[in-house]
Amino acid sequence: MSNTILDNLTAKLNNKSARVAILGLGYVGLPLAVVFAEAGFKVLGVDPDERKIAALGRGESYVLDVSSEKISALVQSGAFQATSDFSQLKDVDAISICVPTPLRKTGDPDLSYIVNATDSLAQYVRKGQVIVLESTTYPGTTRELILPKIEETSGLKVGEDFFLAFSPERVDPGRTDFTTINTPKVVGGVTPACLKAAVAWYSQALQKVVPVSSTEVAEMAKLLENTFRMINIGLVNELALMCDRLGVDVWEVIDAAATKPFGFMKFQPGPGLGGHCIPIDPLYLSWKLRSLNYTARFIELASEINTGMPRYVVTKVQDALNDHAKAIKGSKILVLGVAYKPDIDDLRESPAIDVIGLLLQKGAAVKFFDPYISRVVHDSWELHSVTDMDKEVKEADCVVIITNHSSIDYSAVLESARLIVDTRNALGVQGKESPKVVRL
Repeated sequence: MSNTILDNLTAKLNNKSARVAILGLGYVGLPLAVVFAEAGFKVLGVDPDERKIAALGRGESYVLDVSSEKISALVQSGAFQATSDFSQLKDVDAISICVPTPLRKTGDPDLSYIVNATDSLAQYVRKGQVIVLESTTYPGTTRELILPKIEETSGLKVGEDFFLAFSPERVDPGRTDFTTINTPKVVGGVTPACLKAAVAWYSQALQKVVPVSSTEVAEMAKLLENTFRMINIGLVNELALMCDRLGVDVWEVIDAAATKPFGFMKFQPGPGLGGHCIPIDPLYLSWKLRSLNYTARFIELASEINTGMPRYVVTKVQDALNDHAKAIKGSKILVLGVAYKPDIDDLRESPAIDVIGLLLQKGAAVKFFDPYISRVVHDSWELHSVTDMDKEVKEADCVVIITNHSSIDYSAVLESARLIVDTRNALGVQGKESPKVVRL
């Protein structure tokens, strides 16, 4: 019976008569839904946020990497439909879970989105479905958390009646060279049959699928990718701190080291870590290892350095103002760029939020400009992007460059500003040579 169920499913996936559902329509889920729809599948997008559902129904995209024109065409053709009705999941054959996995304020994993999605999904699981978790999490989540809930609720047997796998998302918002469709897709199944079903599905839409032996390997691979980046960013951030004490230009040091054609990979320092993955994913691994009485020392040290960078930036601002006989309290400070990286509208875990919060705590009059983000709302404050950047640059006591958006004319900023703290080397050689620029 199990072979018949698997064979029937893979046949439907191979001829694209299978209906696909994407659970969670954010930065990961919506691009994935588009890729499957464009590959010839009928795709159902499911999300509890009625505002997203309404926007998609109008053919409007809220994700920078997906155009409204593309959504509109797919909706009109019937290839893509969005709903908040989870009961429609019973009518699909393949389901991908793409929900957020943030950290709690205590630094522990917040798995509530995965738990809630699984609870909602489990009611509608039937024979012949393949389910793939894409949300980044600690090794063991798919087998220990999702599998028991689905089996208990549905009464079905994994690997025989339904198929469960993990495939880590590898979305880098704003990137155009590697996107959902051409970034190699790692897939691990709970059983060999689960792996076969998941590979059969993903291979119909993605250019390269990389099967691994288990869900735990796939979960760990994702954490390794981002832990590697986190630790190396922590290294160059500490290098920036060391170079500051030594009176050495950290940017020149990194550029010089990067001329080596082997054995070195270039990372750059900055005001802190941002985005959903790098600041968060390694801490999932660290948390899991603590439950096994093991301390992930590299992760915890890198996290300590990286989370301390916003405060270091504020110290730079304070010292720079002091050199100009000004107190930080009452000074007009303009933050340029609040997105977590250049040329995107993603504010998740942006170090700009911490920098602004610290400046406000010290009594500064803070404003910001970002061509992609109009408003920032935090626990105790809310700011709107200024409309006239040139005017605000001229009036500010200090301009702090947090995110180096390419659309900003930094030469003009340099000419008009009284004082600049450049945390991204956005001004380059001009900034190095200017007495009114303080660099990280």
